[in-house]
Amino acid sequence: MSSKRLPRAIAVTTTLVTMVSANLLMVPEPAHATFGTADIKPIESNIAAKPWAAATAATGSSNARLAIDGDPATSWHPDRAGARQWLTVDLGGTYDNLRKVKVLFPDRGVAHQYVVEASSDGRRWKTIADRSHNRAVSRGEVHLFTRPATRFVRLTFTGGPGRTRAGVSELQVFNYLREDLTLGADLSWMDDVQDQQYWVDPLAENRGAGPHLLDVAKDRGIEYSRLRIFNEPRSEGTGQPTPIPRQGPERSLVSAKWIKQRGMGLGIDFHYADSWADPSKQPKPRAWAELKFADLSQTVYDFTADCLKRLIRQGTTPEKVAVGNEIINGFMYGSEAARIGTTDPPYFVDQADVYQSQPGGGLLWKYWRSTDPVEQQLYDQSWDRFTTLAAAGIKAVRDASPTSKVEIHVIVDKDKLAKTMEFWHQFLTRVKAKGQNPDVLAISYYPEWHGTPDSLDLNLNTMATTYPGYEIDIAETAYPASGGDGSPLPNSPYPRTVQGQADAIRRVFQAANDVVDNRGSGALVWEPAGYQPMFRAVPGLANAWEPHASINVFNAARAKHILQDTVYTSTMVRAAPKLPSSIRMLTTADNEITSVPVRWQPLPPGATDRPGEVTVTGTTGTGPVTAVIDVMPRHGEHDVTTS
Repeated sequence: MSSKRLPRAIAVTTTLVTMVSANLLMVPEPAHATFGTADIKPIESNIAAKPWAAATAATGSSNARLAIDGDPATSWHPDRAGARQWLTVDLGGTYDNLRKVKVLFPDRGVAHQYVVEASSDGRRWKTIADRSHNRAVSRGEVHLFTRPATRFVRLTFTGGPGRTRAGVSELQVFNYLREDLTLGADLSWMDDVQDQQYWVDPLAENRGAGPHLLDVAKDRGIEYSRLRIFNEPRSEGTGQPTPIPRQGPERSLVSAKWIKQRGMGLGIDFHYADSWADPSKQPKPRAWAELKFADLSQTVYDFTADCLKRLIRQGTTPEKVAVGNEIINGFMYGSEAARIGTTDPPYFVDQADVYQSQPGGGLLWKYWRSTDPVEQQLYDQSWDRFTTLAAAGIKAVRDASPTSKVEIHVIVDKDKLAKTMEFWHQFLTRVKAKGQNPDVLAISYYPEWHGTPDSLDLNLNTMATTYPGYEIDIAETAYPASGGDGSPLPNSPYPRTVQGQADAIRRVFQAANDVVDNRGSGALVWEPAGYQPMFRAVPGLANAWEPHASINVFNAARAKHILQDTVYTSTMVRAAPKLPSSIRMLTTADNEITSVPVRWQPLPPGATDRPGEVTVTGTTGTGPVTAVIDVMPRHGEHDVTTS
């Protein structure tokens, strides 16, 4: 971790909120956490609204983006009548788990006739909804579909009654969490808390999964655990070896066994340090501090290969190996630290005669963009040393554990994307020149340091589109469930509550899943049992911990069923609307679309007495549904919705 135009007044708007019983909602029973509950719904993301999506049209392309701007009060209209009118949304890359298209038209009281198609390449199209013979009067519709590798969605108007005109207020395309997106956590501190018991529900007669932290983690949906490796664990303050070498190579072998015994995925994160390594500190291991540079490079290779061979011999081959931790500023600092200005950790500075006696892999960012030839040479030399060491680590993974993916893990500081992109340019160019190449480009995301969730989207998309040959990973994230009187962290919209914690982590999962071309490979919560924890001590029970309800985000984030959640219809003034007795539902496990019954709340008295819009809530066995009813004027009556 690192340290337009708005519509005129609408005569009637009625929203009925239905209290749906817990057994009807797709929300798992919350953990027994008196600290707070959390309502966690499956992730649903409108990719058409992302800044990298674009819209074009047969005519009127200059205003086509109004159809995907998220504002139903603005609309795309073709700039001339006639011909076959179409609107196409380019999502910026392919997506495998798009499941729903919602279309909203600007005109009320008419029957829109159209076809919706999807394509991977913009040339070959598959129809996902055919309303070319539609005679039902409605302002929009929700279409469910399954078509992996969709990039383009096109709506083509095919005709309609005489007063029907082409135009789209909103064309939304919804993405859902992929099954192959890894949701996990760094649980290295399991090594520190072996004397503590973790239970899903420790105060109940049946306490649920436990008592090991991993038992609860797996039960709550955590499917992968990363382990950090310190070379020879030392106190960050004194530099002295710790009495118990927690997170060292030996003890991490045991933790790896626990992970694999539970069928979870394993990641290894080499810090190449005896204590914490992050953007502000990257100390060499004490045993390597006085090595000549060539010997240091060989030692990196030997250490990495040896650790991985030991893991493999005991049957715990890691799925992923990170060569360094948050290495935006390089790693294994040596004599160049004086130019960097490193002041942390204390022992690295206090014992500079040892730790800074030989060159290492620190980067001299202060000379980036310098026009001074000497400074530019120093910048290049620091990159060469750093990538020489990194290439040694990558080669060790390839040789010792060829099935493991290699990850390079950095950060994108707030408003400093350019620095990270310079890192990737320099790093990838140089390690490939040295015969090596990683598989995964990873970043940490903590909003207080790395910016807003929208910035996270932009950062991931920039990396993915600039370097399309790599997976993209969020290697660390966390959000507190308390503190600051509940106020959000800087750059975050989420309060520091159990619900806010669930929402913040859910948003990071969404960002990873929304990376174009399905190249977001995973998102890991950093130390949910320790830092900004998702667990709490159980009152009255010594050394017993229970999860906050927010931990259910791992299980609840994936949609099992997707509903036709909005029904658009119309009726005349003083006439009862005809609402459907069932709506469509897509089951993601088998891609089947079936009908499920819906029970609608009654309209309040007088709801259709005047033209306008009425909203009614319905319930199904899977979740809530909304009906949007346009109340249209009879002949000679004034329509306040369009005046």
